[in-house]
Amino acid sequence: MSEKLFGTDGVRGRANSWPMTAEIALKLGAAAGRYFRRDKQEHRVVIGKDTRLSGYMIENALTAGFTSTGMNVFLLGPMPTPAIGYLTHGLRADVGVMISASHNPAADNGIKFFGPDGFKLSDEAEAGIEALMANGIKACAPEHIGRAKRFEDARGRYVEYAKTTFPSRRRLDGLRIVVDCANGAAYRTAPAVLWELGAEVIPLGVEPDGTNINRNCGSTHPETAVRKVIETRADVGICLDGDADRVVLIDEKGQVADGDQIMGLIAGRWHEEGRLAGDTLVATVMSNLGLERYLADKGIGLKRTAVGDRYVVEAMRAGGHSLGGEQSGHIVMTDYATTGDGLIGALQFLACMVETGQKASALARVFDPVPQKLVNVRYEPGKAPLETDQVQEAIAKAEKALGGDGRLLIRKSGTEPLIRVMAEAVDPAVLEKVLDAVVAAVERES
Repeated sequence: MSEKLFGTDGVRGRANSWPMTAEIALKLGAAAGRYFRRDKQEHRVVIGKDTRLSGYMIENALTAGFTSTGMNVFLLGPMPTPAIGYLTHGLRADVGVMISASHNPAADNGIKFFGPDGFKLSDEAEAGIEALMANGIKACAPEHIGRAKRFEDARGRYVEYAKTTFPSRRRLDGLRIVVDCANGAAYRTAPAVLWELGAEVIPLGVEPDGTNINRNCGSTHPETAVRKVIETRADVGICLDGDADRVVLIDEKGQVADGDQIMGLIAGRWHEEGRLAGDTLVATVMSNLGLERYLADKGIGLKRTAVGDRYVVEAMRAGGHSLGGEQSGHIVMTDYATTGDGLIGALQFLACMVETGQKASALARVFDPVPQKLVNVRYEPGKAPLETDQVQEAIAKAEKALGGDGRLLIRKSGTEPLIRVMAEAVDPAVLEKVLDAVVAAVERES
């Protein structure tokens, strides 16, 4: 196998095309099973998924691969990605798997692995699994083939755990909450948690049919939830993505708050309460310059990482930090979860509402963002537009024009054939000029 399988967040692609085929999924399951086997009586893996039609095919193929190496498989059904991290550790499994392409369209799918500690795999572990696939995987003896069964209590366990992350003796009584589950993995868990905590819940995106995940709904398309918040005079709206590891919030006026605003609010409150480990927030290079300035004014540090919540988590663990995330809405709180958890992030925001008595609009915009714009440029396979002299020259000119009053970030997507061009500038006119020039150069070479 010459091409690298793992990207920034597991293996991802169009269903029934390389690498998201039943054949590859079977080999991945077998390789991961062999990699994670431990010297103990029972070898165990948990597998969850979102609501995509292709999830059935991939789930069965992974199950065949794992059982062929002696692993017993617990099938959890549709579950949020963070729930898989939680249950992998809680059930003492050797490995956990989430079948999901997150916020991508229904035609895509992906496979994410969690280690026995509930955290996503390191680069070294992923390389080890790929090496096993390339070099051949030893099957177990017939009498040691694993078993597979449905684990019916998974959703209840996660619902009860999520509720424990909300402050004790606090309730959501009196709050009307719109929650958009993107027709995805949290379509049962998120409304249940909010209702059991006392809220009046108005659910959206809770009718998955295998093909409508993320379609005009969820965190990437909050427009429907915005209209519902206004229509029902809700106190707040919560928009999750397809696997519920992202969240964006909507205040009672219909204004949308992204991950930067949510992280800024939580970081400020935890800093005041002495809960922010190292007085530092970990975020990616995509987070707004306005967030950085807001944190600095409060005496809070900002540590930036490469894009991808796994890199955020790695930096958090290395530095002993308790809060991190991404502008897109991954909110990572290692006191509560091993990866981004949209629902638990929303619960922290709701806790601020309950404890302060303030409306969502007073909490959802803690800083004024520096003007920022992102453009995605699709490129043809085999081309490398960022390596050309023309694009490098355009980037150099743009950075000189920005000086110290802005930032330019250009990177390849780890999940799609896209070049992501992001620019920030205090002067919006400079922003547009710089961005247009770089995008035009990339498009010519794509």
